[in-house]
Amino acid sequence: MRRRGASDLNGELGAERVAVIATVLLALATVATAWSGYQASRWNGEASKATARGNAARIESTRQSDLANAQAQVDVAVFTQWVDAYAKQEAELRDFYFKRFRAEFKPALVAWIATKPRTNPNAPLTPFAMPQYTSAAKADADRLETEADAWAAKARTYVQRSTNYVLGVVLFASALFFAGMSTKLPARRLRVAMLAIGIVVFVASLAWIASSPVSVSV
Repeated sequence: MRRRGASDLNGELGAERVAVIATVLLALATVATAWSGYQASRWNGEASKATARGNAARIESTRQSDLANAQAQVDVAVFTQWVDAYAKQEAELRDFYFKRFRAEFKPALVAWIATKPRTNPNAPLTPFAMPQYTSAAKADADRLETEADAWAAKARTYVQRSTNYVLGVVLFASALFFAGMSTKLPARRLRVAMLAIGIVVFVASLAWIASSPVSVSV
């Protein structure tokens, strides 16, 4: 029986070390792959929720904008009738229309009358040009539109985060591949080379993913 020499023992020890390191890398890469997949799913869900909230805000913004337009049309219609009665000096009819102005419109009309539009050439043409003319519905529409844009921006950010984690899954899967191949190749140098590539890919991917935001379900 041939006695094993020092080179044989060193070869076996080297192979065992490669196998141990490969096993550890396989375990870590498997956990990292599962974590990245979970995070990709979580951020995809966050993107869906942000999109839904943005759509809801945009729909409500449209509703408020339609209400503001309808109220403006009412203001114009009643104001037209009031001006006609005012011009004809029909006090009773003028008061009738005045009482039917919306609460938001009356301050603008009063301020406009104070500018003496019949005799003052510098007076605004209509009360609608007065700073007192405001619309709560229009303000709500603008606020909701801004809110919808903010939610849309968040959704895009969350989609990008989900995409980053999906790429992390691919990179960690690559590390798994190299670690697995390192245990199958016959040549020691090839095993070490494959394991080294796997370690580099895993460490680089882990450093990148570790800097990414985390979403955890509670």
